[in-house]
Amino acid sequence: MIGNDVIDILQTRRESNWQRSGFIAKLFNDEEQLLIEKSTDPESMLWILWSMKEAAYKVHNRKTKIREYIPKKLICKIESQNQNSINGKVTCLKNIYYTQTLFSKDSIHTIAVSVLDDLNKVIEVEKKSIVKDQYGIPYLDVSSQNRLQDISISHHGRFEKAVTISS
Repeated sequence: MIGNDVIDILQTRRESNWQRSGFIAKLFNDEEQLLIEKSTDPESMLWILWSMKEAAYKVHNRKTKIREYIPKKLICKIESQNQNSINGKVTCLKNIYYTQTLFSKDSIHTIAVSVLDDLNKVIEVEKKSIVKDQYGIPYLDVSSQNRLQDISISHHGRFEKAVTISS
């Protein structure tokens, strides 16, 4: 299973006042708040963690078929980090989702999967031949193989990403 989230940094700066009272506490647990507070770039860390939560939520929703607003139940952990990427885990109700986040000055893009090895099999695809089930969950219609394949679609501002796991 796969989920993804893309964030347009310029769009968030225009639309979000993340520094207002209570905003961070409403979305993040104490450990995540500490990561944001101690970061050399708190704004980027906030949106990286949010992107991890959003991508993992899409996998969780696909798995459970339950839509609910649960940002504090999605617990982010950063496993490794370099100059422009972060690998992490998001835990939600005893489920673990593995994430990889790529970031630049313009965007943040996180992919989440339910099986760690699937992070190496993620490919970006065109957003065509999409069907949704009764829960609104998207699938890529692979008519040539007579099957539906998990796909995750995300768009924000100037960016759009559609990803799947290659077979």
